[in-house]
Amino acid sequence: MILTNNEINAALAAGHIVVEPLAPGAVGTNSIDLHLGRYIREYNAARLDAKKDNASSIFEINEKGFVLKPNRLYLASTLEYTETHEHVPILEGKSSIGRLGLHVHVSAGFGDVGFCGHWTLELHCVQPIRIYPGMPIAQLAYHAVSSLPDTGYMERRGSSYTEAREARPVASKLWKKFI
Repeated sequence: MILTNNEINAALAAGHIVVEPLAPGAVGTNSIDLHLGRYIREYNAARLDAKKDNASSIFEINEKGFVLKPNRLYLASTLEYTETHEHVPILEGKSSIGRLGLHVHVSAGFGDVGFCGHWTLELHCVQPIRIYPGMPIAQLAYHAVSSLPDTGYMERRGSSYTEAREARPVASKLWKKFI
C-alpha cells in the first residue's frame, strides 16, 4: 500500500517520516517532491571496475548550473535530508525531468526502512541538459510495511551508505563486498 497525502502528513507530524527542509507544497497526492542538492560526483575513468574503489571527483554546482553530457554517469545528492522509520521509501524521477530526457536513478530507487540521509541520485541523460541546484528533480513515495524490521538500515551491520547524512553524493561501495 502506498501512502496518500493524508497518511504522509500524519507520518511527518509523528516523526515517522522526516524531510528537511520540507518545501511548501512538496507533499503531493501520494509523494513528496525532492530537489537537487549542490554537489555532483563524476568518476574519473571512462571504464569502471566493480572490484575497485574507482576514483571520482566531486564539485559544487553554481547558480549558472552545470551541463550534463550523454553517456556519462553523474552522482548527485538531494537537497533534502530524509528519515524513514516505519515505511519503505521509493524514489522516482519527476515526470517533468523524464520528459527532458534526464534519468534520475539508473537502478537504486528502492530505499530501506530506517534509512536516514540525503539520497544519492544516479543521473544519466539522453542529450545535453543544464541542471541547477534547488531544481525539483525527484519524488519519494512510501509503502506501508506489515511489520518493522528487527534492525533499521542505519543500525544494520554492513550497511554501505550510512554516511549519506552529508549532503554529498556517495560513490559505489560494491568493491567492499569483494574483500
